[in-house]
Amino acid sequence: MEKGITKQSKVSPIVVGLDIGTTKICVIVGRRSEHGKIEVLGLGKAESAGVTRGVVSNIAKTVKGITQAVEEGSSQSNVDIKIVNVGIAGQHIKSLQHRGILTRKDLSNEISKKDIDRLIDDMFKLAMNPGEEIIHVLPQEFTVDNEPGIKDPVGMAGVRLEANFHIITGQVTAIKNIMKCVVQGGLETQDLILEPLASAESVLSEEEKEAGVVLVDIGGGTTDVAIFHEGLIRHTAVIPFGGNSVTEDIREGCSVMRNQAELLKTRFGSALAEENKENEIICVPGLRGREPKEISVKNLAYVIQARMEEIIDHVYYEIKSSGYEKKLIGGIVITGGGAQLKHLSQLVEYVTGLDCRIGYPNEHLAKNEELPKNIYEDLKSPMYATGIGLLIKGIEKVESELQKDYKVSSSAPVSSVAESSSKKNRGLFASLLEGTKKFIKDDISDQDFLK
Repeated sequence: MEKGITKQSKVSPIVVGLDIGTTKICVIVGRRSEHGKIEVLGLGKAESAGVTRGVVSNIAKTVKGITQAVEEGSSQSNVDIKIVNVGIAGQHIKSLQHRGILTRKDLSNEISKKDIDRLIDDMFKLAMNPGEEIIHVLPQEFTVDNEPGIKDPVGMAGVRLEANFHIITGQVTAIKNIMKCVVQGGLETQDLILEPLASAESVLSEEEKEAGVVLVDIGGGTTDVAIFHEGLIRHTAVIPFGGNSVTEDIREGCSVMRNQAELLKTRFGSALAEENKENEIICVPGLRGREPKEISVKNLAYVIQARMEEIIDHVYYEIKSSGYEKKLIGGIVITGGGAQLKHLSQLVEYVTGLDCRIGYPNEHLAKNEELPKNIYEDLKSPMYATGIGLLIKGIEKVESELQKDYKVSSSAPVSSVAESSSKKNRGLFASLLEGTKKFIKDDISDQDFLK
């Protein structure tokens, strides 16, 4: 557990994760418990009708879904939700590697966090293709005075500081549309986070990231891929196929309605046809007095397997093109709603030859007695991995900002602390603290959060 704010504060600030997915919009409200785990205070979800393959295609419908999910999450957690951490995905997401160099003028001082921040800020100034914008700049190894392979150069002496960066970009219009939906929903964005990075935060262990692991998040509209090695992110990609592609295949292949196809997939679906018996038959009601339709479970599995093999082939292509295929001791971890499909891990192992497990976000969750038991059990599902990951990322950001501001002035009130933050975050953290104080309904001074 981190020292400082998390350990010493009487209560951790309340943070909200907003996952705008293709099939569902999900709001998770939570904070860090005194034992360092994530305590979920409320969950709100709504059907997502305005998102196609991870990209907003209808503003009004998306805003309606966000508002509905926020209201549900707000009433359940008794928190006035104003600031959210938003996830972003979609086929427009790209990643590239870049090298940055900084020559330090003040040689008497050791390398500080400010030097690293300057390098990162320089990366945000990179010239992108028209219509593209940088979302994340993630430092990998550093080189200090031609000494390579340094993970954390803070405190070292050196003149020339170099770093390899993993830069994630997205389409400006897609980012603006997400922001527009959030603003029209009466909310403010604390941070925009790439969804595979959030999912990785909730289901991967540090040991797996160190050993080398591929995270595959199979959502409704997209499949997100993130490859880690030696504790660092090495490759990211978004594949424009997901669970909805499987549902469409069943609808066409078995000639049934879309809602029936979804039920067939979730109740009887399997990713390996050989695991099903020949004589298992499902009876699907016909339309308006027509005869019921009989569907073989094995044939249903053949339809699902064909599409899942295509998705896994895309994932395998990304693994091979990353150059880390032979360095993945941790194998593949599958999460997202699509991970609930029966026999999927066996199919992944068969196609890729890598070990595979299903990623559940429950190891980060602390039990909240006030939360209904069925909701707590629901949160352990792989489909909430992204939402919980967004929450974890948001909590980490608030804690680091508070820590930074506390160092600037340990005696300053929250209002001046918030002003000392960067322009982007000005006022956000003061509002977060206000929301937290409302939730606990105690006479807590602003200083209590920073003790």
